[in-house]
Amino acid sequence: MGLMGLGSTQTLVVLAALTAVTLSLSLSLTAFAVMVGPAAVVIGGTVLRWDGVPLLHGVLQRVRWGWGSTRGYTSYRSGITVSHQQAWTLPGVLAPTRLLAVQDPAGDYGLVWHQRVGTMTATLRAAATSTWLVDREQAAAWVSNWGGWLSGLGHLPIVRWVTVTVDTAPASGSRLADYVSGRISPNAPASARRVLQQLVQVSPAAAADVETRVSITFDPTHSPTRPRNLDESVAEISRNLPGLQDALGGCGLTVLGRASTADLVAAVRAAFDPHARGDVARLVNGADTHTIGRYLDWDTAGPIAAEERYDHYQHDGGWSVSWSWHEAPRTQVHADVLARLLAPGPYPKRVSLLYRPFSAGEAARIVEREVNAASFRDALRAAQRRDENARDRADKDRALRAAHEEAAGAGVGLMSMFVTVTVTDEDDLGRAVADVESRAEVAKIRLRRMRASHASGFATTLPCGICPSQLATQWPR
Repeated sequence: MGLMGLGSTQTLVVLAALTAVTLSLSLSLTAFAVMVGPAAVVIGGTVLRWDGVPLLHGVLQRVRWGWGSTRGYTSYRSGITVSHQQAWTLPGVLAPTRLLAVQDPAGDYGLVWHQRVGTMTATLRAAATSTWLVDREQAAAWVSNWGGWLSGLGHLPIVRWVTVTVDTAPASGSRLADYVSGRISPNAPASARRVLQQLVQVSPAAAADVETRVSITFDPTHSPTRPRNLDESVAEISRNLPGLQDALGGCGLTVLGRASTADLVAAVRAAFDPHARGDVARLVNGADTHTIGRYLDWDTAGPIAAEERYDHYQHDGGWSVSWSWHEAPRTQVHADVLARLLAPGPYPKRVSLLYRPFSAGEAARIVEREVNAASFRDALRAAQRRDENARDRADKDRALRAAHEEAAGAGVGLMSMFVTVTVTDEDDLGRAVADVESRAEVAKIRLRRMRASHASGFATTLPCGICPSQLATQWPR
């Protein structure tokens, strides 16, 4: 609810600046001359926009970036042989995380504990069923069940947000070669063995590795049981996780199991060092858990060196660019609208959808506030004798429809998207950026490059439970 298309906070800033100018004029002309310049800058920076973002926000972001980069906050060096205590922590927003190994009768799994914020993230490995292989009615049922699964999160205060990540990369060839070589019978015909060998040779150009992860982030402090220590918090999460895991079966997902500590370490290591993706996959698939712990652990999963630039993120042998959701489609979308963006491409890519559910009581207040804001805009337009445009009419209809759906039992939440693409050659960075942006255009989604925040965007697409907007409110800059 604001003036001239501004939000509530921006409207208050503009009104405060105008009030200060008015009061200074009532005092003296000298005070007015001193106050009018800064007030004009504040009002202009708040009202004027560049690509949908207030100019004042862009200026503040640039100042923060310059202040942090001059002090070395954008550089990370772990070294090979180091002695100080914090030498092997992960870079950036991942530094306060710790990996916990949880033993559970339903299956052991890994839990990423963010010690600074207090959240814990469990990841489910899943395989999505293509909607192109089933009837439209079945696909609609999956979408409906997924909406019901999300709305049910509003009744679980311990769940803070859910991140669904689709990780795709060109097949390295070693994984398929190991799989095929271990299954060729010595008595097989020579022609059959020759065909399989030719298939393995051409597979890196035609195959891709696709992995789907559902990361559920819990906050034990919001649980009604109020756990008092770490063990009770882990036990509370283990009690809530099976229900969420079983309910995903009706959403077009086949849950392969809970991600173990080795799976989480492998995902983070392969993201920071894309050259090691094939070796990491071979190690995870061919060794037991005790053997993996000798070569991969949470402290060494990060890069040896990382440098965050204003327009990209450099880590070990990779260069990454991240995007965030700038604007959602305003039109009706179908179930497979993201198929082009999620499909494997020539470069490793991670697409994450982040859902932050509101509680059932807060959801009712939010939709009521949206309806009141629409009524306020109607009254303001009538007082100014302006006609209703198509955008105002669509916003009002959307607010009323959301109120009716919430009254019928639907959930309310915030949804955002983060995309990260990684290349192993800096010269390919431009082509990778063009590929992702063209795919987003087909999906009717506007992505905004996360300039000066590529490291945070990179970490958000990992199974570590990072939510940038939540860190911005709880973590001092």
